[in-house]
Amino acid sequence: MAALLSIAGCAVGPDFKHPAAPEAAGYAAEPLPAKTEATAVGGGESQRFLQGSDIPGQWWTLFHSELLNALIEEALKANPDLQAAQAALRVARENVGAQQGAYYPSIGANFSGSRQKVPNDLASPASSGASRVTLYSASVDVSYTVDVFGGTRRQVESLEALAEAQRFQLEAAYLTLTSNVAGAAVQEASLRGQIAATQRIIAIERDSLDLLRREKELGQVADADVAAQEAALAQVEQTLPGLQKQLAQQRDLLAALSGHFPSEEPVGHFELAALQLPQDLPISFPSRLVEQRPDVRAAEANLHAASAQIGVAIANRLPNITLSASDGSVAEKIGQLFTAGTGIWSVAAGVTQPIFQGGTLLHKQRAAEAAYEQAAAQYRSAVLIAFQNVADSLRALQQDANALKAAAVAERAAARSLEIARGQLRLGQITYLALLNAEQAYQQAQVNLIQAQAGRYADTVALFQALGGGWWNRSDVSSTKDTTQRSVEQ
Repeated sequence: MAALLSIAGCAVGPDFKHPAAPEAAGYAAEPLPAKTEATAVGGGESQRFLQGSDIPGQWWTLFHSELLNALIEEALKANPDLQAAQAALRVARENVGAQQGAYYPSIGANFSGSRQKVPNDLASPASSGASRVTLYSASVDVSYTVDVFGGTRRQVESLEALAEAQRFQLEAAYLTLTSNVAGAAVQEASLRGQIAATQRIIAIERDSLDLLRREKELGQVADADVAAQEAALAQVEQTLPGLQKQLAQQRDLLAALSGHFPSEEPVGHFELAALQLPQDLPISFPSRLVEQRPDVRAAEANLHAASAQIGVAIANRLPNITLSASDGSVAEKIGQLFTAGTGIWSVAAGVTQPIFQGGTLLHKQRAAEAAYEQAAAQYRSAVLIAFQNVADSLRALQQDANALKAAAVAERAAARSLEIARGQLRLGQITYLALLNAEQAYQQAQVNLIQAQAGRYADTVALFQALGGGWWNRSDVSSTKDTTQRSVEQ
């Protein structure tokens, strides 16, 4: 036994090594600018990129919206998808504990009672020579499979890695939920702004229609001009139900994300004016991104699990050593159990070596090696996608600022043009067609401005999500903490 335990310190198969961080110097070929353009409109503040800064665990608080904070906290408590991910993590950890039981001997107690009849012309197994015999048996059995080649340890290692993957899938679910709630809130605010702008445009269109009708009564415009304005008004009014439908569906989405039915829609409405654009954006160093992204960490854990499975497959092809022992008593009467002369015991050891199984074990080993290669490719893909997400978000934020500046200029110009056109129409200096063109330009400029404002908020949310969301700075969900995780500070 001592000799077997002395050689059980090694485990077959590869020892897993954490993949090295990519050597990428940045997220884009060109250097990242220090800040974005500023525009004198709501949501037009300049945003500064602070490279190497850390992300707060509750990053959404940077938008300074008490309503958004409350809604996200409610979603974290009641969202069923997050609760399912938490339960999945508990399942994975319990599976680790179950497999760790193979480290120890298996001990069981047995008790049986039987009554049997033997032919009279045969010798009775009982000392009395009776043909009817009652026997009682009680024993304690111990068995232990020596983990000589580390198959059990590799299996535990694999399950621990899968539990680690599930832990980061929970973090990914947490990040996805908070990002979806924040993004849905921004979209609701955008839709409310577009609805308000459309209603303002409808009011302008109606004023113009009233003006044309009065002028028609005076014989200054033709019926065709009035009909064209009526058609323009109807066309703008036609866009309003679509926006209202999207807003209602957005409210339903927020209710579902926060764990409620649509009939229990969240309290409060989101407006762009009530959200503050974060001006200082922490940008992690590229070397740390793989430590911060939950999907990358989950892919790495899956790679670790696949590595350990190679060791399991190799160990299954090697000898299996089992030790067993039993101690007990057999008697004709239950009261005689464990008395002198009734004791039984046995000690046994066995070695099983697979010799021929049609290549099954060999192909399983090769399958495990191929699964490792698959997991390695999936890990590399996750890393590339992580860098792409950050690069896309950074480029979007830069261009969002430029787009908002251009949209603000266009909106002011369109508003001024419409104001001038309406005045000229009253004086009879222009035709109705010029007014119609000015109205349509102003309508589009208004919508473009609101969408450009919302785009800055939405892409800021996307940046925090792309950078990992600061889960390593969270302390609000203790069930997701794992004391064995390596720190992102290393």
